[in-house]
Amino acid sequence: MYRLFLHAFLLSLIVLPIILLPACPQPPAAAQVLRIIDGDTIVIEGGHYVRYIGIDAPEKDESYYSEAKEANRKLVQGKNVRLEKDTSDKDKYGRLLRYVYNDDVFVNAEIIKQGYAYAKAYPPDTKYQAYLQAMESAARENRAGMWAQKQARLSD
Repeated sequence: MYRLFLHAFLLSLIVLPIILLPACPQPPAAAQVLRIIDGDTIVIEGGHYVRYIGIDAPEKDESYYSEAKEANRKLVQGKNVRLEKDTSDKDKYGRLLRYVYNDDVFVNAEIIKQGYAYAKAYPPDTKYQAYLQAMESAARENRAGMWAQKQARLSD
């Protein structure tokens, strides 16, 4: 009797995870954007918060917050986006960390290029950091977005 119980128990340890695995929700590789939080965070279907990797947009109490949020809204609101993971899955707040694409537009880089975010490395997720830094340099050079104001301040 003991041996039968032991076999049944061991079998359940093997079979149960296989049965339950499909029930565990996996973050999607593509999803529709439901809401814009700010210049570097969105909410996608399924209620997942997504934080863009490699960028840092102004926070609510900082200059250019509204412009960054609006740029993000124009790029992705209501659209189906593709999500690419780097090394980490989530940040300490439980947000998915992803590179985001709308068709052929690399959204993380586009917000930087428009001058509404900084390129900021968050190791170990640095796959495109050199490219994002180049986009920031171009935005500074072109005086895009917040860089127009910063350049004017430096000239005064």
